[in-house]
Parts: sequence; structure tokens; C-alpha cells
Amino acid sequence: MTGADKPNVVTTRWWWVRHAPVRNDGGNIYGQSDLACDTSDTYVFNAVAKVLPRKAVWYSSNLMRTHQTAEAIWAAGYPKPASMKWEADLAEQNLGRWQGMNRAQFIASRPVGSSWFADINEPAPGGESFMDLYNRTRRTIERINKEAGGQDVIAVAHGGTIKAAIGLALDGQVERALSFDIDNVSITRLDYFSSSERSVWRLPMVNQQPWIADDAHAEMHQPAGPEVKKLA
Repeated sequence: MTGADKPNVVTTRWWWVRHAPVRNDGGNIYGQSDLACDTSDTYVFNAVAKVLPRKAVWYSSNLMRTHQTAEAIWAAGYPKPASMKWEADLAEQNLGRWQGMNRAQFIASRPVGSSWFADINEPAPGGESFMDLYNRTRRTIERINKEAGGQDVIAVAHGGTIKAAIGLALDGQVERALSFDIDNVSITRLDYFSSSERSVWRLPMVNQQPWIADDAHAEMHQPAGPEVKKLA
């Protein structure tokens, strides 16, 4: 019997869902800009709705694209919960004056191989650093682990927020978390085990895309050519 299986251990399962793709950004960085997302791909949402656990507690950021994504999951057949708490601290990184800049040009100006907009300790002008995002995400996760301990938690959030959560699960190795891809509407599950003696995290799955089980649909969703990956 492992420590995580002992009766005195409380297991809280986090199911992170990144919001649906933003199409109206004009190719620009949007960060905390409150833009709508595209929830028209019912195939994707049907697949996600089947995977997520029932009787979960729901959280989202305060930005509309996470609310629209949750609504699309419910419309695809997931039983709508009685409530969903909005957490401003689960919002994407505030990228300050970088928001509205052309994404491709900005990324081309950064060091080759960069996996985020900047070094984790470098704040965006008039905004936050990734460590600022990490610290507010960590505080919120720790609070929810107490509020909803022993339950399934579904959190609809953002690429940066989910990477911050992975960094926490990696025992605070924040920079390593930036190496993970978090695609739109993908599911990342992080399990938290706590007891009076200790607490640990386990990462059962990261960036799962349940809709790719359909080969034809997966092929249809492959990019036609090189593209600039949208970080935020």
C-alpha cells in the first residue's frame, strides 16, 4: 500500500481545462484582455464533457473566455453545476503594455528557445512577472485544497495559470513547468494527497486532448503549416 492509498490521506483531484481558442485577437498578445473565445467545435466539447468527473466543484477565472468554455462543456452534456466560483487570481498573467503587441514580432524579438514571454522573474512593463502569476495561483490552489479537500475540482483557466499549477505540483520548479504545452480545451489533472504527516502531488496527465481518439478529426485539426503558438 502506498502512502497515497492509506485511509488517513485526503485526495483532492484537480482537473484543469484551458479555455477555448481566441480568434479575435488580431494576432496580438492578449494576456488579461477580456476577449471572447470560439466554442463552436462541438466535437471537442462533447469529448471533454465525457471525460470530466461528475459531482465536482467548479472554479474559473474572472475572464469571459473561461466562462464561455464552461458553458460549452455543460451544453455538450455535462450536468451544469449549481454554481461556479470566479477566482480573479486564476486569471492569465497580466502582460501589461505587451498586451496588444503583435505576437509573432514579439516572440521573434525574444531569445531563441524561449518558452514564455520573458524570464520568470521579469515583469511585463505595467504588468506582472510569471512568478507573480505563480504566487497568486499557488495561494488560491492552497486555499481551495482546504475548502474542497477530498473532492474533484474542475478549474477552467488559462495556459499560464495551468503551467503555474504544474510548477507547484513539481515542488516549486516553476521554470520547468514552462516546458509543457497546454493546448486549448485540453485537460491537465493534478492530484493532491495530504495527511497530518506530509503532502505530495502527482501528475496523472498533462495536456490531454480526448477528441484526438478520432483519427479523422485529429487529422483535420493538424496545422496546415508553420504557425506561431499562442501563449496568451
